[in-house]
Amino acid sequence: VQLVESGGGSVQTGGSLNLSCVASGPSFGAYAIGWFRQAPGKEREGLLCISSSGKIAYYSDSLKGRFTLSSDNMKNTVHLQMNSLKPEDTAVYYCAAVTRWCYSSYGAFETWGQGTQVTVSS
Repeated sequence: VQLVESGGGSVQTGGSLNLSCVASGPSFGAYAIGWFRQAPGKEREGLLCISSSGKIAYYSDSLKGRFTLSSDNMKNTVHLQMNSLKPEDTAVYYCAAVTRWCYSSYGAFETWGQGTQVTVSS
């Protein structure tokens, strides 16, 4: 599977963005898709993940109420909806794929997209 993210950009504090992760290749339904981000000088951080069975998991409880994830299997696309954005959400956002399950470690994810930049200004 190959992954391509889109939808990043620059917004002001309190704004919203919807990121898309489009997967190409066979057996999209066999993969878990996770969203991660990495800010300059910081470690990669897990956000949310959807397993191959459709179960959604948050890697951080602090995102609940602001970030949501949805999947459109007909279009092989996973969306990350981000609301009430803050300057600390500024980062490069990546989607990644691994077979079936949402593993807790980003190192378990086998395929990564190129990333999309999100910048939130105050």
